Amino acid sequence: MAIQLNYPPGATPLDGDELASLIPGHITTQGELNEWEQLNIVQGENWARKQRKEILNEGFLRQLHWQMFGETWKWAGEFRKSDKNIGVDWLQIGVELKKLFDDAHFQIEHASYPPDEIAVRFHHRLVLIHPFPNGNGRHARLMADLLVERLGQPRFTWGQRGLNTGSLVDASETRQAYISALQAADRRDIAPLFAFARS
Repeated sequence: MAIQLNYPPGATPLDGDELASLIPGHITTQGELNEWEQLNIVQGENWARKQRKEILNEGFLRQLHWQMFGETWKWAGEFRKSDKNIGVDWLQIGVELKKLFDDAHFQIEHASYPPDEIAVRFHHRLVLIHPFPNGNGRHARLMADLLVERLGQPRFTWGQRGLNTGSLVDASETRQAYISALQAADRRDIAPLFAFARS
C-alpha cells in the first residue's frame, strides 16, 4: 500500500524516487511516518550527544542526518540530487556548506557574535542550503542545538520549551511562527528567529 503524505506549510515534498526509498513497509499514513521518524530522530540525538569530534564539517553533518533518518529513508545522509521548493541549486550544496562551515569557524574564533547568534545564524543558512531531500529543519535545529551547547549555552527550545527537535512537523501555530521567523531571516532580519529559538 502506498503512503499518503500531507505536507504542512513550508515542508519540502518528496519526489517519487525519494518516496520509494522508505525503509519500513508498514507505514501508510503521515502520522505513522511522523511517529517512526521521531523514534529514529531520538536515536540520532542520543548518538550525537555522545560524540566528542568536530561537528562543523560535511562528514559530521551527513552522519548526523543518517543517524536521525537512517532507519526511515535509504537516502538518509545523502545530499539531494534535484532542486526543491527551497534550497540552493543541488549542484552547489557542497560549495555552500564549505562556506557555511568556514564562516562559522571564523565567527567562533573571533567571537563575531554571541554564542546564541552564531548558532541561530548557522541554523538559518543550513536551512537555506537545504542539503537533504527531507528532514532539513529537524536536522538544522539539532545541529544548532549541538553547536550552541559546544559554545557553552543551553540547547534551544524552538518555540516549545521542553519539547524535542521533532515538535515542529505538524501544521500548528508554533510551526507557522517558525516559518515566519525563517522568512524574516531570509530578508536579513534575524531577530524573530533569534527570539523564537529561545521561546
